[in-house]
Amino acid sequence: MTHPADIAPDDASPLLVWAEDGSPRSGRFGDVYFSKDDGLAETRAVFLQGCGLPEAWSGRSAFSVGELGFGTGLNIVALLDLWRRTRPENGRLKVFSIEGFPLTREEAARALAAWPELAETAAGLLAVWPAGTPGFHRLDLPQWGATIDLAVGDARWALEQWSGAADAWFLDGFSPALNPGMWSPEIMALVAARSAPGARLATFTVAGAVRRGLAEHGFTVEKKPGHGRKRERLEARMAGEPRPERPVHVAVVGAGIAGAAVARALIAEGARVTVIEAERAGAGASGFPASLVTPRLDAGDALIAGLHAQALERAGDLYRALRGAVVAEGVLQLEQAPRDAVRFDKIAAQELWAEGAMQRLDAAACSMRLGETTPRGGLMMAQALAVRSDAILEPWLEGAERIAGRVARLEPMTDGWRLSGEDDAVLIEADVVVLAAGWGTARLAPDLPLSPVAGQADWIEDEAAPGPSVPAAWGGYAAPTGRGMLYGATHDRGVETPEASDEASARNRATLGAALPQCAARVEAAPAQARGRRAAVRATTPDRLPLCGRWRPGLFVLTGLGSRGFCVAPLLGEHLAALAMGRPSPLSAEAARRLSATRWLTEGDNAV
Repeated sequence: MTHPADIAPDDASPLLVWAEDGSPRSGRFGDVYFSKDDGLAETRAVFLQGCGLPEAWSGRSAFSVGELGFGTGLNIVALLDLWRRTRPENGRLKVFSIEGFPLTREEAARALAAWPELAETAAGLLAVWPAGTPGFHRLDLPQWGATIDLAVGDARWALEQWSGAADAWFLDGFSPALNPGMWSPEIMALVAARSAPGARLATFTVAGAVRRGLAEHGFTVEKKPGHGRKRERLEARMAGEPRPERPVHVAVVGAGIAGAAVARALIAEGARVTVIEAERAGAGASGFPASLVTPRLDAGDALIAGLHAQALERAGDLYRALRGAVVAEGVLQLEQAPRDAVRFDKIAAQELWAEGAMQRLDAAACSMRLGETTPRGGLMMAQALAVRSDAILEPWLEGAERIAGRVARLEPMTDGWRLSGEDDAVLIEADVVVLAAGWGTARLAPDLPLSPVAGQADWIEDEAAPGPSVPAAWGGYAAPTGRGMLYGATHDRGVETPEASDEASARNRATLGAALPQCAARVEAAPAQARGRRAAVRATTPDRLPLCGRWRPGLFVLTGLGSRGFCVAPLLGEHLAALAMGRPSPLSAEAARRLSATRWLTEGDNAV
């Protein structure tokens, strides 16, 4: 089995060839992507009608479609076009598709241009078309209530890592004779395992091995008249009926970036959400004037590196959709130690990043980017961002009910949880609870392996001064706020109740001066009335990875984000919402296990 990170760029090319009639053909497999006679009509007949659409999603609040062979995106554009015209009220469409050899946006646009009647829908998909980097990519189309999770990599790996259960399957890999790996007994078994009760399946092939593989794993298989010159096609159905969904009320404790990300994702999934906040949105570690959105750079752990690449991609997509949230794009990570040069070389060469996303710079190039001389080389992270928290938290909390109060006690009930305040008064009863209160989560779930790290950051509110030309990080950081510059931050382990101090401000200026002396000199010259500072507590874990997942039945946690909250919270919020709502997660199963809230427990304890 091939892990997607093991596929080199040249190995992942479809080797596209354009026929004289303008249709695309895979030079790798020697097969066409769609019928040159009428590919759209074939898609509608074989896959949409073959899966009983749109009748199958009538009255459904959520419907999931799985696909083997994303290709040009034609099947999904046709699916979206039908969904837009027949979508149930407040319905949500979930698509999971797999592609081992992805096309570029430009190649897909050329192929899809053959059908002007799909132009508007195709443009929507092309606008969120991902880089062809290995792993999972979430493509969001909120204007149509649709989400696509595209797995770039080996089909077996992708199916093993997907957490969903499809209501319909489009099996549209290249023909079994030319691409047997896509139609193997192992793949058919995984398709069956990832099928919801009553799932429908359609494909153009009637190959005996495919029919037998589906039948052996629970599908009732029928040959149907084919489309065009193809004599036959297959339809199949899994036994059972779709499970009814019920409304879910979720209480989210905390209104920092973790709580806001979970609330946004839950609302997008159709949940009723109530946020309980002790003070105000961003009262804790998320409330500084600006934050850097940077990934954890890991040269040795491919899974964790890939997780952060996926998180950065998703965070960027969501933040750019918020007016005024992004202050700057691109962050320069400077070398701190001699070993960083080799480490940064390895990271820049990782296949996880789109072309140009990680660029190695020598000291001269870093100096040019910063606007002042530095002896350090660095890594220019083009996808990293500087963002304003106040432009993110409140918009993401819109649509949620809000309760002001401090949760003191959690009590399980027969069908949910009761949350009480410090005076024992009941704050709320809910079906599901998510603890997302940063270090405050430790008080409500003391068994979680959380540790406090206090940090103070300082800032100058002066648009004419005094930061570097590009946001920078080196152990300390300097980030634009839109109204000046934020710099810091101190790290005081074990401190739970920090207070901003002159001593911590002096440490921050020293850290700044060691890396950016000219910037530090401008900070020293700034007037007192332009200065600001603040201290807060970050929640950290022993392995420096977040805790994200189920803690008890109906009780979930998202905490331990450390200094990466604004990078990882958007993606992890969607993962947690998927768990709470029983929907497909954007995370691979392996990544979900690594972040599980119960990962440090013994096997017996982990059964809670």
